[in-house]
Amino acid sequence: MTTRQVGRDLDTSKAHSARMYDYFLGGKDHFEIDKEAALVAAAAHPGIYVTARENRAFMQRATRVLAQEHGIRQWLDIGTGIPTEPNLHQVAQSVAVDARVVYADNDPLVLKYAERLMRSTTQGRTAYVEADVRDPDALMSAVEASEVLDFDQPIALSLNALMHFITEPHDPYAIVRRLLDPLPAGSALAMNHCTPDFDPVTWNKVAEVYTKSGSPVRFRSHDDVSRFFDGLDLIDPGIVCCHRWRPAEPADGTEPTDAQISLLAGVGIKR
Repeated sequence: MTTRQVGRDLDTSKAHSARMYDYFLGGKDHFEIDKEAALVAAAAHPGIYVTARENRAFMQRATRVLAQEHGIRQWLDIGTGIPTEPNLHQVAQSVAVDARVVYADNDPLVLKYAERLMRSTTQGRTAYVEADVRDPDALMSAVEASEVLDFDQPIALSLNALMHFITEPHDPYAIVRRLLDPLPAGSALAMNHCTPDFDPVTWNKVAEVYTKSGSPVRFRSHDDVSRFFDGLDLIDPGIVCCHRWRPAEPADGTEPTDAQISLLAGVGIKR
């Protein structure tokens, strides 16, 4: 598999979830068709902007916890999305300057801006591979070929706001098991996942928007999200709504509701 396909054309004929997400975060790396689809999703659920921000905040908190409390020094971040600072390696290297990170995504627009993902400290390393999580064998081969991660040492697998885009025909649970299998004991899974549990009517509407725009989704219940962590030791506070996982103090003293966020998050350690 070619890990860097610089010449591949961008498909601007339909919206892409990564570029819609960029719009929700206030970025500029998206097209009009992405903005249009994002606005339709926001009409169904105005809180989706807050959901996007909380997703990024969880990534930062989980990365710091794994680095500070569990001694993790390596990350594999799949479904990276368009770079938005601070990127995962910046968070990890703020704790441990020698942290190593491999990013993986299958959107050529992410590849276009991948140099932002490779501005590492001199002590650490970063790399980007273009790969699709729906082909985990090829993805892991590309990661190993990058020679950035040491598979004899713990690695944190970061899957944020990704697996709800993997529907049942692709067997999402088997994909996560395949990604975790080669990682040694002490490795971690950090992920969050949209759920309809708190507001099923609204999130069914959001699912329809994404599916019609060409990005089928499967938002899952707490029990279904928990299955991704089978065989792992969950760290406190377990699987909870994203903003309740090791929360930072709200700057204005307020916090969003579970229904507004509707994003379940957890971190598990491999035995």
